Amino acid sequence: MTFWTFFPLILMLVLFFLNLPVAYAMIVAGATYFLFAPNSMSLNMMMQKMISANSSFTYLAIPFFICAGVVFDYAGITSRLMRLAELLVGHIQGGMAQVNILLSCMMGGLSGSANADAALESKMIVPEMEKLGYAKDFSTVVTVASSCITPIIPPGIILILYASASDSSVAKMFYAGYLPGIIITIAMMVMTYFISKKRGYKPSREHHAHIVELLKAIFSGLPALFVPFGLVMGLRLGMFTPTEGGAVCVAYSLIIGFLVYREIKISDLPKIVKESVFSTAGIMFILSGANVLSIYLTWERVPNLVSEAILSQIHTPVAFLLMVNILLLVIGMFFDGGAAMVLLAPLLVPAAQSLGIDLIHFGLVLSLNLTIAGMSPPFGNMMFVSTSITGTTIAEYAKACIPYMLLMIGCLLLFTYCPGIVMLLPNLLSR
Repeated sequence: MTFWTFFPLILMLVLFFLNLPVAYAMIVAGATYFLFAPNSMSLNMMMQKMISANSSFTYLAIPFFICAGVVFDYAGITSRLMRLAELLVGHIQGGMAQVNILLSCMMGGLSGSANADAALESKMIVPEMEKLGYAKDFSTVVTVASSCITPIIPPGIILILYASASDSSVAKMFYAGYLPGIIITIAMMVMTYFISKKRGYKPSREHHAHIVELLKAIFSGLPALFVPFGLVMGLRLGMFTPTEGGAVCVAYSLIIGFLVYREIKISDLPKIVKESVFSTAGIMFILSGANVLSIYLTWERVPNLVSEAILSQIHTPVAFLLMVNILLLVIGMFFDGGAAMVLLAPLLVPAAQSLGIDLIHFGLVLSLNLTIAGMSPPFGNMMFVSTSITGTTIAEYAKACIPYMLLMIGCLLLFTYCPGIVMLLPNLLSR
């Protein structure tokens, strides 16, 4: 080890605490190494590797799924799903809170982004909850907690990022997300039922939905509900790769918007393209920064050094997974989830492989962990997104989020130490 082995990492952390954007901090730290460190590659070669890394075929899935999510929003899918969720669970104690949670589960197959889901539901559902007498802090916490479900249910962007960073199967990562996402949804709805009963939050509907009314809502929302099912079937039958599946979702969503619901107009296309480009650019710019840092890490063999250091102290998968969970819950409060995934996966995957941990299971644990960190006070991304929209103070949020944080950490430990739950669908569908 030399001075330059860890200096870029220290410089990056300093830049973070100076509030430099994540992507810039990573690029500056990596470029500093290649400019001044002896025996390193040239800056031109670094730029070539950075660009070629972002040209990965797998990364094409990101703009495709982002675009599909934007199109579904313009197509009126969200309002139809909210109506369906209200008919399904509105009669349960804490009706609108239950709708909030179920909608996040349904949106998982469409948006794939926790921040996008938190922003959407903070604008759309929290005002309705407040009108019905729900406390603002509780409404905000339910919105943020339920948004943790969205990236775990395919096609979550963070699942794609892990698969690329660890050279794992994107399809298997998608399969691994369904069952944990459903379990978290059910657990969160049960907790919300008891909290709502204690606080006197009533159902939003007096009775169960009539069968005819429910069937109409299901039929109306069927095109959206078909997306996650169609994605799994297409991957399972070999009809398309995950990246091609993203392109199929874009084409499918445009057909639904133009021909079925007829809510998308030609004049909406420039707006759709603009939103998709801006959302994609933000993620890809972070990936560019992470790739610069990754080149330096590989050049200095930092992943190997970290792996050797971990394995010299930790000799069992149980202890290693516990250490990773604690580490990521802390780091994830300060990093964007996508950036943290691209940065940390290459460091941790070699150690996980050495201990015989399945990389698909490990990827789901990392993804859920970083998503939970995004709801954690005092710096979680989703927390900031929702509180800025709803006007809830961080102190109010921090107090109200304790039950949901404990629930999410409990789910994380369940999936960490019961890998059979995570691997059930990947093992069944990959045969």
